[in-house]
Amino acid sequence: MTRQGWLKDNLHDFFDELDVDEKRELKYHWHIWARSEQLPPPGSWRCWLICAGRGFGKTRAGSEWVREIARIEPNSRIALVGATISEARAVMVEGESGLLACTPDPWRPAFEPSLKRLTWPNGAQAYLYSAAEAESLRGPQHSHAWCDEIAKWDNASDRAIRSWDNMLMGLRLGDHPQVLATTTPRAVPLMRRLVEESANGGVVVTRGSTYANAAHLPERFLETMRSQFGGTTLGRQELDGQLLDEVEGALWSRAMLDKAREAICSETLDRIVVGVDPPVSANGDECGIIVAGVASDGIARVLSDASLARPSPERWARAVASVTLAWKADRVIAEANQGGSMVESVLRAADCQMPIRLVHASRGKVARAEPIAALYEAGRVRHVGHFARLEDQLCGFMAGGAYEGPGRSPDRADALVWSLTELMLGRRSAPRVLQV
Repeated sequence: MTRQGWLKDNLHDFFDELDVDEKRELKYHWHIWARSEQLPPPGSWRCWLICAGRGFGKTRAGSEWVREIARIEPNSRIALVGATISEARAVMVEGESGLLACTPDPWRPAFEPSLKRLTWPNGAQAYLYSAAEAESLRGPQHSHAWCDEIAKWDNASDRAIRSWDNMLMGLRLGDHPQVLATTTPRAVPLMRRLVEESANGGVVVTRGSTYANAAHLPERFLETMRSQFGGTTLGRQELDGQLLDEVEGALWSRAMLDKAREAICSETLDRIVVGVDPPVSANGDECGIIVAGVASDGIARVLSDASLARPSPERWARAVASVTLAWKADRVIAEANQGGSMVESVLRAADCQMPIRLVHASRGKVARAEPIAALYEAGRVRHVGHFARLEDQLCGFMAGGAYEGPGRSPDRADALVWSLTELMLGRRSAPRVLQV
C-alpha cells in the first residue's frame, strides 16, 4: 500500500496525533485529499480535459495541478486562460479554490494584477489571459496552460477556437508541454472538437458528476439541485457532466438558450403577463404557467416558471392568481381551446383580479412557436436564470411540425409562446401622420 493510501485509511488516528502547525500543513497535501479523478492521468499526455458537473472540484484540481508544476519546474511559464480576465482572476487566482488559497504561505506566488502575472519563490511564473481576446495569445510562449470553463468561451466569429489554437501554437517551452482544460460541458464547437480528438487518443478525458464531490458540498445545495434539475436534460449536462448533442432541426438549441441567459433583470419592465396553458383534465398533463415581461429596451424577459404537474382546476387557478399577484402582472393570457369560457370562470373563482385574455389556437403548437424562436435568434428574448424543464421542452420543438421533447405535450413551452406572443407580436396600431 502507498503512503497516501495508508493515510487515507488511517486518517482520523493520524490526524489526532498532529500538533496545530502539522495539521495546518497537512491540508495542503493534495494527494492525500484528492479523489483519483482529480489527479493527473498517468502516462505521457499533451491535453487533459476534465469534463464534469458543477461542484465536482474542477477548479481545485486545476489549481493544484498548476501549483505542482510551478513547484517542480522553476523554469515553467504557465498560461491561465479564462472566459474573461476578470473571471480568470476571480476564479483561477483569487477564488476559494484558486491558486492563492491552495498554496501555503512560504510558497504562495506574488500576484501582480497590473501585469496579470503570478511569480513563485523559485521563479516559476503564470500569466492571465482572456479567451475573448484571441490575439493576446498570439506570440507568448508557455510550457503549460490551464484553460478554465472552455465551454463558456465566446464563440462569436470562432473566437473560442482561435483562442485555443493560438494557445496551442505558443505551447512550445520545455521538454513536455501540457494543457489542462476544465469545464462543465456544453455542445459548442470547441468541446466537440476535443471530444473527437479524444477518440483518436489526442486528449485524455476525465468525466464526473456533482455528486462525486457530495462529501464537500452543502446538503441543502444538493437537495436544491436534485429538486430543480433532477431528471431534466439540463441536469444531465450541468450536474452529471454529460455532453449533450443538439437535436438537428430543433427550433431552439442549448447554445441559443445559454446565449439568451442573464443572471438578473436590470431593466425596468413596462409590461408583465402570465401565460397559461391549462390541462385538459385533472389527471392529465401539466398546467403551463410562465411569467414574462418586456422592458423599454424592447427585449422580453422570461421571469418565472410556476407550472404544476397534474393539478386540479382549483389548484392551478389558485396558482395563477397567486403568481399574477406576486409579479404584479398586467394580464393573464390563457389558452381556451379545451375549456372555453370555463377557463375564465375557474380563474375568476380563484380570485384572479387581473384582466384575462382568452386565446384560441388556430395553428399547431410548433407553428405558433416558430416566430417566437425567431425572436430568440434575433436576441430579443432573455431568460432570467435557468428553467430546466421549460428549456427541455423548447429544445424538443422540431421545424416542420413535430414535438420530440419530454412529456406528451409541451405545456410549459406553450404557455411561454402565448406570453411572448402577447408581449412581442401583439397587434399594434399602425403609425399615422397627424394633420395640423
